[in-house]
Amino acid sequence: MSTDTSPPGGGRPLRVVILGAGFGGLEAARALSDAPVELTIIDRQNHHLFQPLLYQVATAALSPGDIAWPVRSIFRRQENVTVLMAEVSGIDPVARRVMADGVLIPYDILVLATGATHSYFGHDDWAPFAPGIKTIEDATEIRRRLLTAFERAEMALDEAERQRLLTFVVVGGGPTGVELAGAMAELARQALKREFRRVDPRRARIVLVEAGPRLLASFPEDLSSYARRSLEGMGVEVRTGARVTGCDAGGVSLGEERIAASTTVWAAGVVASPAGAWIGAERDRAGRVAAGTDLSVPGHPEIFAVGDLVTAKDGQGKPIPGNAPAAKQMGRYVGGVIAARAKGQPAPPPFSYRHHGDLATIGRRSAVVAMDGFRLKGLLGWWFWGIAHVYYLISFRSRVVVSFEWFWSYITFQRGARLITRRPPAPEASAVKEKAEPPRQPELTGG
Repeated sequence: MSTDTSPPGGGRPLRVVILGAGFGGLEAARALSDAPVELTIIDRQNHHLFQPLLYQVATAALSPGDIAWPVRSIFRRQENVTVLMAEVSGIDPVARRVMADGVLIPYDILVLATGATHSYFGHDDWAPFAPGIKTIEDATEIRRRLLTAFERAEMALDEAERQRLLTFVVVGGGPTGVELAGAMAELARQALKREFRRVDPRRARIVLVEAGPRLLASFPEDLSSYARRSLEGMGVEVRTGARVTGCDAGGVSLGEERIAASTTVWAAGVVASPAGAWIGAERDRAGRVAAGTDLSVPGHPEIFAVGDLVTAKDGQGKPIPGNAPAAKQMGRYVGGVIAARAKGQPAPPPFSYRHHGDLATIGRRSAVVAMDGFRLKGLLGWWFWGIAHVYYLISFRSRVVVSFEWFWSYITFQRGARLITRRPPAPEASAVKEKAEPPRQPELTGG
């Protein structure tokens, strides 16, 4: 690998390095397919992930392979792309080099598309007890904890322990939290309801905790209220104006109140990757880089930032949301800026964000959609949400598979990805010791 850091010349194409193969990085690379550049994509994973559907992996509705694709496969026909699976540990903006797994990789232009991770608001010690959901590993770990809780409840002899095992807490009332809580309720009350003998999964307690005054704060208030009513109709216990003050293996604390729970999932906030710190850029409290009108980093015209890493405003001065459509638009725009620079053409006009609306599904036949000029809820919103998400999937195969999985789940109430792939340690012996008389099978009462 070359370590030449001299500026391009003598016909040598621009060396463009993209850090991150998420939505922003992917679109930037695609926009450079016909540009005279040497393009290198670096990501610590070998796959691109459709994060909006991760919660369905976590709740056993989809398998990881349904929403992830190998990066090399995506760019197999784009000959100016080199894909490297490596962990980036630093950037030297003066020498224009990236440090990845001990290797120095030079660049002429750098695109930071490194995304964000979970924010525990100064309580990182809660992370082992309340995993977030940003990666396939996160989703499969949550799935393991959920399914294992039901298995252990079937074995438990103590009623209080059984109830703790069947209590699940979701922290954060944004779209991810709402979708997770609704999917958990459907898993417990529909998919599992006839499969256990000693416990009734329908008696599972799902608690959704939001520190703000309402769910889905970015949505219109009427849709927010509808989402809450829908969740409560599914049996979800919604707590707004409640702040988590403690979290451990036994549950969570909301001020003076203690909720004993086997599984807690964190969907309350994000913090940007450390890429902004590596280049000494100006950042906000969430670590996001302040970008210029062309999404370049102030003081570094050769470095661009896109996606969850960047804080920028649209034409009306409103902050651009950290979602997939915004990241795709940013990536596509930056790719166009770099292509124009490589071809010696004038730069395109400043970046302009087009908001495609806000969408969140609540459960079976229920979703909310807020777009310019119209709002949808209930069954129509659910259909719109499903079509939009299938459209954004990368491959035709994934669109077919996901559509079929949803259709099958809709007519059968079943979930086919209920695998516990790593057996957890056995619980305390006292919790499962045999008794002379087997526990009485609970009477199923519906609900």
